[in-house]
Amino acid sequence: MNENIPFLDLITPHREMEDDFVAVFRDALRSGQFIGGPSVEKFEQEFASFCGTKHCIGVGSGTDALRFALIAAGIKLGDMVVTVPNTFIATTEAISQTGAVPEFIDIDEKTYNMDPGRLGEFLAKECREDAGRTVHIESGRIVAAVIPVHLYGQMADMDRIIELAERYRLVVIEDACQAHGAEYYSKRENRWMRAGTMGAAAAFSFYPGKNLGACGEAGAVTTNDESMTKMIKMIRDHGQAKKYYHDLEGYNGRLDAIQAGILRIKLQQLPKWTEQRKHHARRYNELLASVDGVIAPNEPDWSHAVYHLYVIRTQNRDALQSFLSQRNISTGLHYPVPLHRQKAYETARCYNGSLAVSERAAQKILSLPMYPGLADKQQLYTTENIKEFLSTSRT
Repeated sequence: MNENIPFLDLITPHREMEDDFVAVFRDALRSGQFIGGPSVEKFEQEFASFCGTKHCIGVGSGTDALRFALIAAGIKLGDMVVTVPNTFIATTEAISQTGAVPEFIDIDEKTYNMDPGRLGEFLAKECREDAGRTVHIESGRIVAAVIPVHLYGQMADMDRIIELAERYRLVVIEDACQAHGAEYYSKRENRWMRAGTMGAAAAFSFYPGKNLGACGEAGAVTTNDESMTKMIKMIRDHGQAKKYYHDLEGYNGRLDAIQAGILRIKLQQLPKWTEQRKHHARRYNELLASVDGVIAPNEPDWSHAVYHLYVIRTQNRDALQSFLSQRNISTGLHYPVPLHRQKAYETARCYNGSLAVSERAAQKILSLPMYPGLADKQQLYTTENIKEFLSTSRT
């Protein structure tokens, strides 16, 4: 195959919808409404309906969404917020910029999401109860919240996490930035539930490469809580309850009308795109099923993943990535260095091997090309080259 196989195709779908996008821009020019207004309000209503929540608040980015949700949930200076180390740094930036401190819990070996067993061990062994609050024994910090990250488009095991959060009085904020439309079967609720509906609030990113992506930066918070909704609407707009009346010091984190209009158009296509991603994931699974040396993504029976990324696990990952690149196949690494090993967190406490699963995974994971328009022949070519590399390596 002579053509390049991109890791992600952002050109074709935008070309196909170009006239619709131009109409959005034209409407904004003619109305003069560039920030807020009917376009943003309609998108908020439509995305809330898509997720299955009462409220959606459009904001400037997924990072804004996490930060504002934490503030609205009452997370305070010095509080501890528990999350995972194998995520994009925006998860922990939001925690730190709220004034809180991130604490890392290791992941499940199969799903790469937060391991509820490890979370339970941390809360039971490293924390104590003090005046109705959960306190971290070593640091003395109040453990106030937990952020499960629905990584690669698959939800974390939310029932078990929520049960622990209720027992230890933690707020649950979902990081759903990679999980638009992903579903989890909740035995507690006896039904399938979508990402963004199970915690006190959830953060979504609409960065261009996401399953639902804007043509720039954008994000949203979903919640069923009326008071959190009012608070986040103020936080995103300089703390204003109404123009020039500031109830608190907020941020400039609003969603602009053009991006909201673009997202409304794309939201109509998202179910179709999701089914295409699922089809590609099934085909990858079939093509790689008999390949020794490759571990395909694990999708438990309680999960309907949306495959923001299709991530395999293999030895000699870097050499395989280089080999595929030489064959014009683009791949990605999500994420090669866990956050607790990043320079930005070099002053964080030592974890002494307690995050071993995250560290092992970081050395072996490789994201294969995945997007709605991926062709069968491109997948076949990709997997045939993976087989060739592994065969040559063994020889």
